[in-house]
Amino acid sequence: MDATRGSLRDRELDVAREIANAFLTAGSPVEVYRLALARVTPLVRASFSSVFERDPDDPALLKLTCANNWPQASARYLGQLRLRVGRGPTGGAVARMEPVEVEDVFADPRLREWHEPARELGFVSLISLPLATGDRATGALTFYFDEPHPFDEDERHLLKLIADQLAVASARVAALQAERGELEVLRTENAILRQRLGANADAKRLSDEFLANISHELRTPLTSILGYASLLAEGQAGTLPDAQRNTVLRIERSANVLLHLINDLLALSQVKLGRAAVTIAPDDAVHLARLALDSAGTAQPGVRVTLEADTDRIPIMTDGEKVGKILENLLSNAYKFTERGSVTLTVRDTTEDGVPAVEWIVEDTGIGIAKGQLEAIFDEFRQVDGSSTRLYGGTGLGLALCRALARLLGGRITVRSEEGKGSRFRVVVPGTVQG
Repeated sequence: MDATRGSLRDRELDVAREIANAFLTAGSPVEVYRLALARVTPLVRASFSSVFERDPDDPALLKLTCANNWPQASARYLGQLRLRVGRGPTGGAVARMEPVEVEDVFADPRLREWHEPARELGFVSLISLPLATGDRATGALTFYFDEPHPFDEDERHLLKLIADQLAVASARVAALQAERGELEVLRTENAILRQRLGANADAKRLSDEFLANISHELRTPLTSILGYASLLAEGQAGTLPDAQRNTVLRIERSANVLLHLINDLLALSQVKLGRAAVTIAPDDAVHLARLALDSAGTAQPGVRVTLEADTDRIPIMTDGEKVGKILENLLSNAYKFTERGSVTLTVRDTTEDGVPAVEWIVEDTGIGIAKGQLEAIFDEFRQVDGSSTRLYGGTGLGLALCRALARLLGGRITVRSEEGKGSRFRVVVPGTVQG
């Protein structure tokens, strides 16, 4: 008895090992069946074996998925062979989800229709076992024997173990295969996305190149227009009547606005193309603030403009020209959107992320910005909404340039605002000089 149990245990281990090896080696469920049946069929002393699975096109039918040592005379018919679920041993095992044993086909009158196929294929006995995942059988594993074969409890246990492990192994391989397929789809989509991103990057670079070139080309004739307009306004080409002189002054003002836009556009394009040179030199943060106030234009009548600083001088190592450009744009915006109240420019020492720095704060009591628009205002050619563009003018390019220049200097620009109550722009640039 102990020897018999030992032999069964050894066969179970052999079966488990062979199915595990099939699982580790196979790349598809069919390959699991093929590898496992080739090793397991001799272990159970069967003549040949087969796996039938539900037909995806008609789940009420079973089609042959894999066969081991199937008689060659009938091999060419295997691809067309279909069994109905519920009919015969294999169909019955799937329908009832329990093994179906036939000790002797020819001794069972209920299987008369199987006598001819059994003689042709050369089997006398068989056992069909359901391949189940969850509460549904997906197919059946059948072993065929060439002599009458009674099945004892140990053999039933072993054969059920084979069917259960084979069902689990094939399901896991199918899941892995699906995951590999999904991963391959993702890889393909990522490759396409990278290609598109590359194409978009090239297109963006070409667009920036075009803007840089066209801005440069526009600036030269515009400078000439400004020069001639200035000569006319000064009377260098003869004294002009007041009406004509006023017209020339309007031309000059409009040309200056256009030149300012072109300069911003060219500066932004150069930063984006990586061509903007940064010249670091000793400077004074308070002096840069005063220069920006002088060059930013004038606030609307009745708006108070003040400069606040803790000291008369705050030394800093930075590119003063670019800091000045940032402050000029921020002040111009504050003047534009503030009809009453005040615009305040504050400058002081600070520490940013443990590094000595200088901050400039431009605060106004103007129209403010809606909370959902605080990031959008830094987009190129973007203002809060179309109505503000119509009412106040401008292209929405200045803040995009401010952010680009601040990042170029290793700093940043942030904003706090409340609609109807004003805005507060804070520029921080590292580089304080001690002493």
